[in-house]
Formats: sequence, structure tokens, C-alpha cells
Amino acid sequence: MKASIVICGAGIVGMASALALARGGCKDVVLLGPPALAPSPSRERNTFHPRVYAISLASQQFLTSIGVWSMLDMNRIQRVEAMEIRGDKFGALYLRAWQAAQTELTWIVEAAEIERVLAQALKVYGVRWVGDTLTQYQNATGTTASGQTWEADLWVAADGASSKLRTLAGLPYQDDPYDAIGVVGHLNCERPHQSVALQWFAPEGVLGLLPLPDTDVGHQVSMVWSLKTAHAERLLAMAPDQQAVELASSLKQTTRARLGELQLRGQLRGFGLGVAKSAMIGSKMALVGDAAHRVHPLAGQGLNLGLGDAQALSEAVSKREVFLSAGDPLVLRRYRRERAQALLEMRLVTDGLKRLFDTTLPPLPWLRNAGLSLVDRFPLVKRLLIESASRSA
Repeated sequence: MKASIVICGAGIVGMASALALARGGCKDVVLLGPPALAPSPSRERNTFHPRVYAISLASQQFLTSIGVWSMLDMNRIQRVEAMEIRGDKFGALYLRAWQAAQTELTWIVEAAEIERVLAQALKVYGVRWVGDTLTQYQNATGTTASGQTWEADLWVAADGASSKLRTLAGLPYQDDPYDAIGVVGHLNCERPHQSVALQWFAPEGVLGLLPLPDTDVGHQVSMVWSLKTAHAERLLAMAPDQQAVELASSLKQTTRARLGELQLRGQLRGFGLGVAKSAMIGSKMALVGDAAHRVHPLAGQGLNLGLGDAQALSEAVSKREVFLSAGDPLVLRRYRRERAQALLEMRLVTDGLKRLFDTTLPPLPWLRNAGLSLVDRFPLVKRLLIESASRSA
């Protein structure tokens, strides 16, 4: 079988890539991969998908341009109007959307809600979705588990950090795992979050609380806590009752009861953390999302970077000269060049901050906290930080 473009991986970045390419005029785009295993988001107001994302302004504009942002259920989206960042000592930084003449810093959206609207849009545009997996690949020809053989002008690896397509193509992949696990879960909170995202650089690891829409039970936030592997594994292995008590106690101490009592709702989940990168392009191949790069979640920019890849690739391919194929080296080099600076900056910032707050040697603890508080005194610097985060994609 032949196609102009085959995209391996049917997650958010893969679906967004397929939709952007189809809307950009690319004919015969094929999405290869089983649908996301995540269940469809419950329409019941008190149940939210366990994985949520912070969508930047740039990503929101991209999702608008491909026609899916307006399809999201706005009752399930939480606007973030401000952010508070606290160091492990006395440092504190407060960012508010109005400081950069914006109405919000970001939006918190459920993974399954984004998947739902992308899947609907792909049907509207008639993108072929082959619910199969790749088993072999060589010279722009791939074979699936069901025995189908596909040839394409361009192959896109959107199949995650353990990308099968990247591995089969023999592209280099540099993975630097941290001794940390990201522990995630939703929490009921005693006090209203007031549309503020909170972050602590605590001795145990970076803790982030993202605001979510209120439920009938009350206020809620989504937690992402980067804990040392041994600590995280001990917490995740506890019985549910013991886990809830231990977590509530640890959170109260770390947050100093900023939101009052915090109670776990649902189940805790964990995932390994690290920084990783691969070649962005290969022969007739482009990599997007986690297949190409991975950063620490402390800035909440992983999906935004993937959506930025999808946008840049679709623009490079759709705006190519008529005599060039979608997988022409010149087209792919344009894509790589477009993404180089944003990816390098985000990798340096997230990895640098993580390592900076991991260091306990004096005088670094005092200096990093003093630095946070110093930045908080300069409105222009804060505006630049907000504008930079808004452009992240």
C-alpha cells in the first residue's frame, strides 16, 4: 500500500500532526496506531481524566488553527490566571497574566478531552486511521503486525519515548534518566485555588498543583510531584488508606497548608523522569513529540513542545515547492531548523533548574532562593518570562 505520509503513533501529537497536514492540503495522510488506551472522559462533572496538560497560548492558537479548540467542552477547562513559585528556603516568585497584558497564562485540559476532539476532526477530514502497529521498517517501507506493507514519501515518528519507528530506523537516541519518578493524582482542596498554579522546589522534589474546575465535592487540583525514586516507589506501594494519609501529611508540610487540607481522590500514578533527545530527522523521516525529545515536567511544556513540532512540520511540508516531495531532505532540514532553538532553550532551562535545586552545596541554596525573590522585584523581567512561556510550543 502507498501513502503520501504515514504517521506512526495515535496519541495527541500524532493525531494533531495528521490533522494539521491534512488541513494543510497534504493528500493521502495515514495515521498508523491503535487508538489511545485512555477511556473517554466522563461527562459526569465530578470525574476528570487522570492526566491533564497545561496548554500554552501558542498551543491554544495552533489547536484553534486546526479547528479543534472550539470543540472542547469549556466546562472541563480551567483557565490559569497566575502562578506562584516557591524555592526550598525563602525564595518566591509571583507571575500574573495581567503583568503581560494577557487574560490567562495557560489552560488546564484533560488528555482524553483533547483526544476526543482530535479523533472527531480526523473523521471529518477523512484521514485514514489504521489501528495497527509497526513491526518492520526499512528504506521508507514499513510492515505492520497484521502483515500490511506501506510505502510513503514521508514517515513521521509520533509513537512516544520508546518509539518503535525511531528504533527500527536506527536513529540515535540519547536518554539521561533522573533518579526521580513523577507522581500524579487529583486532590480535593479545602480552599479555592483562585485559578492559580502553584509550584514548590521542595527538598523532596518539585511539587506542582494545577487548578481544575470545581466539582460537587468542592475545589480540586491536579498534582505532579517529582520525587526521588526510592521515596516515590515507597509511596506508590502503600495500601490506599495508608497512601492517602501519608500523602496528605507530606503535602501539608510542603505547601504549608496553602490550600488547606489536601485529600487524594482516585489513584496515584507514577512515571519515570529524565531528559532525552534524538535526531529530529532521518531519511524520509521526521520525529515529533516524545519520540524526538523529553524534558522535565517542572515547566509543564512536554505536550506544548510536541504540538510545536506538529505545527512546524505541517508548515514545512505544506509550504514546500511543488517539485519537492514531503520527505525531501530540504523540507526536513527546514523543519529541524525551525524547531532547534525552542527545543534547546527548553531543555537547558528545565534540566538546569532541576539540577540547580538538587544541589545542596553552599552557597547555592541561598543564591537560588535569592534569585527567585530578586526576579519578583522586576516587572519587566516577569513580563518577559510570561511572554516566553506563552510562546512555548
